Amino acid sequence: MHWQRTFELAFWPLFALLNTAANSLVTLIELRRGNPSFPAWPPITWEATSSVVALAMIPAIVWFTRRYPLHWDTWRREVPRYVLASVVFSLLHVVGMVALRQVVYLLHGERYEFGSWPIEWFYEYLKDIRTFALIVLSIEMYRFVVRRLQGEASLLVAPDEGAPVEPVERPDRFLVRKLGREFLVAAADIEYLQASGNYVNLHLRGRDYPLRSTIAGIEPKLDPKRFVRVHRSYIVNIDAIASIELLDSGDARLHLASTATIPCSRRYRAHLRERGAG
Repeated sequence: MHWQRTFELAFWPLFALLNTAANSLVTLIELRRGNPSFPAWPPITWEATSSVVALAMIPAIVWFTRRYPLHWDTWRREVPRYVLASVVFSLLHVVGMVALRQVVYLLHGERYEFGSWPIEWFYEYLKDIRTFALIVLSIEMYRFVVRRLQGEASLLVAPDEGAPVEPVERPDRFLVRKLGREFLVAAADIEYLQASGNYVNLHLRGRDYPLRSTIAGIEPKLDPKRFVRVHRSYIVNIDAIASIELLDSGDARLHLASTATIPCSRRYRAHLRERGAG
């Protein structure tokens, strides 16, 4: 989906900007009820520094949720990890925004006082844990929608009765569910597979289909005559390789017929050489 990358890059900065503007205006209105001459820059500084630091941590939260995804069957195990992550998020958020506020106040010839750190941090944490939960929830909801739009792959399973029509241990096709419909994709059409947390993305015909598996878990189920591991996070279809670019580091870069490019680490180059491709 061509709009996906643009949306992902624009959403959080736009959200932070609108949130900062709205909160600054509300805070300023409240302050000017008691003091009509209260300057506008302090509330703008409070909200802007908070938003900037939180925005800077979004990539780390995205990585964290991809590395430790929440699922119905694992959420109890992951909750303590997420609680600890919220504490780290809050500590970094508070330290960052206080440092920025001190700089801004210094530029205005004033001194910013945060107050008693234990008390003030606990107060901020009560707000930050809600912010952290909202960010995580937004990320997971977005991923859920994307998976439904682009389709989510699964392995064929053996029927309850009788022999399977197709091999289950090494399937020739994968089942894809998309917007309430189901269809099959041929394993031979997969150009490469890429690890993404507890999912492996199947890349074919310009589309990505996430499969609930690890790269190590799916590798034995693929035809070894066709697929080869080239990186700790990548498996490639040999027939999809157009050219191999050797790098000074000893690694390589694989250029596929679809114009996609994937890495090949030095550790796995021997696998390609065994197939006469490296």
